[in-house]
Amino acid sequence: MLFHRFERIIDIFQSDPGKAPPNRVWPFYLFYLRQVWPSFAALLLVGLVASLIEVSLFSYLSRIIDLTNTSPATGFFSAHGAELMWMAFVALVMRPVFFGLHDLLVHQTISPGMTSLIRWQNHNYVLRQSLNFFQNDFAGRIAQRIMQTGNSLRDSAVQAVDALWHVIIYAVSALVLFAEADWRLMIPLVAWIFCYVACLFYFVPRVKARSVESSEARSRLMGCIVDGYTNITTLKLFAHTELEQQYARDAITDQTVKTQLAGRVVTSMDVAITSLNGVLIVSTTGLALWLWTHSLISVGAIALATGLVIRIVNMSGWIMWVVNGIFENIGMVQDGLNTIAQPVSVTDRPAAKDLQVRHGAIHFDNVNFNYGGDRPVISGLQLSIKPGEKIGLIGPSGAGKSTLVNLLLRLYDLDGGRILIDEQNIADISQESLRAQIGMITQDTSLLHRSIRDNLLYGRPDASDEQLWDAIRRARADEFIPLLSDPNGRTGLDAHVGERGVKLSGGQRQRIAIARVLLKDAPVLIMDEATSALDSEVESAIQESLGSLMEGKTVIAIAHRLSTIVKMDRLVVLDKGNIVETGTHQQLLARKGLYARLWQHQTGGFVGAD
Repeated sequence: MLFHRFERIIDIFQSDPGKAPPNRVWPFYLFYLRQVWPSFAALLLVGLVASLIEVSLFSYLSRIIDLTNTSPATGFFSAHGAELMWMAFVALVMRPVFFGLHDLLVHQTISPGMTSLIRWQNHNYVLRQSLNFFQNDFAGRIAQRIMQTGNSLRDSAVQAVDALWHVIIYAVSALVLFAEADWRLMIPLVAWIFCYVACLFYFVPRVKARSVESSEARSRLMGCIVDGYTNITTLKLFAHTELEQQYARDAITDQTVKTQLAGRVVTSMDVAITSLNGVLIVSTTGLALWLWTHSLISVGAIALATGLVIRIVNMSGWIMWVVNGIFENIGMVQDGLNTIAQPVSVTDRPAAKDLQVRHGAIHFDNVNFNYGGDRPVISGLQLSIKPGEKIGLIGPSGAGKSTLVNLLLRLYDLDGGRILIDEQNIADISQESLRAQIGMITQDTSLLHRSIRDNLLYGRPDASDEQLWDAIRRARADEFIPLLSDPNGRTGLDAHVGERGVKLSGGQRQRIAIARVLLKDAPVLIMDEATSALDSEVESAIQESLGSLMEGKTVIAIAHRLSTIVKMDRLVVLDKGNIVETGTHQQLLARKGLYARLWQHQTGGFVGAD
């Protein structure tokens, strides 16, 4: 019950502040620490009391030695029983209680709770990033940074709190206790503190800089390895094992060198602090003995001074590694925030409304767009699509067909102009509602590494089994789904498909994608080579289903295989981001323009020219 209470203190799924995390280290820390400040305030308080208890035990040790030197053995316990009982209570009850509270706060509250909170909020923020964000980085590296940033931020924050109280309490208490015995005992400790702080000021920034470099190299290595695993088929097909090994070898070498450079600074700091600690032990113990020989301090004071100095020396080594760990973690956090804290380029406007599709009319009004370069990809494009009209987009590679579809889905924002759906500017409506009203079948079908059922229900999460199987049958996927199985013994709809659906053939993935869109039943349909992965027999069988799917919908179909879209209401030919021809199949053939040339190239050896 006690564990459960501490584990529920932090709500890991609490709403995030609704803004981008800061892109500087300390504001980034505060962004998350503010959300869990009661837990850290409690940790500070418990740490203060625990540190005071630790110091008091050394004071008790000195007191016991002095009492045994000045009090007769007979009647010792009766004379000092109350004081000894209090010491025992502190050691046996208070110390375990406060150290236990400290461990509960760290291991049950902050460690799991804060880490999961940071990961949850970072994951949600990164999911809102534009498509361009993911295209410019490795998926594995993004995932690693989300995972490591939560760990590193938590560890460095907890370590800083623990080190803070240990440093303050031990240093101040030692100085006070030494002053009570003899002010001269303070001299070695004060000198040591100045030298110790100077070492930290010199080494810590260098540790931090090297840690950032090491973390970046580790992220690059992770991205390299994940990239190879993700594209393992390409690696094997091109038989370049040695080339891939060299690619990984270079990344591992870079990461190893950066880690070794960071290790040099750590080793140098360790040697310097260890030397300082030796000077502190010798000078303090020697001075205490000298003062005792002149009857200026008691034997208990010698024990106190020696014990505290040894404890401070041990603590200084711990603090050195803690400080090193803190700044190594800060380096990882800085590496992570460079990815995580990037501003979202495609955002909903304040109070964005939901798209209401009543008819399905689409209008591209003077649309301009480029991908950040000088050459426009789409330039001054004007295109109106009537409600329920079926449009075929045609053009050579690089003409702008897929870009036009991506702009309609608002995967990118326009550089100029606007896109209207039923007179509603898509820039003024929420992205979620826009994409909920558009069904899309892509050429490169990618499935989630989940069950067939989960992939299909992405189209309509609340679909019944009857609706699910109706979509499966219409997509002709009922021929293979019952036969599927995975290594864990799951079969049929429960079988998992592997990363990006690699356990299925291209045609099977395509039929799952078609069934998913059939289930979604959105009023606007986009098909990008929807049947490209199907064999002729399956394509012929599924054309009827696609025909019923398109009924009553506004359809935009991209096709390189022109024979699949000749029956569309209108064909729109793009070239270099501009519309160069529009019309029906027969009208465009009669013009003997770009479409006629593309048609001739394809029909020359594959289909009849009629």
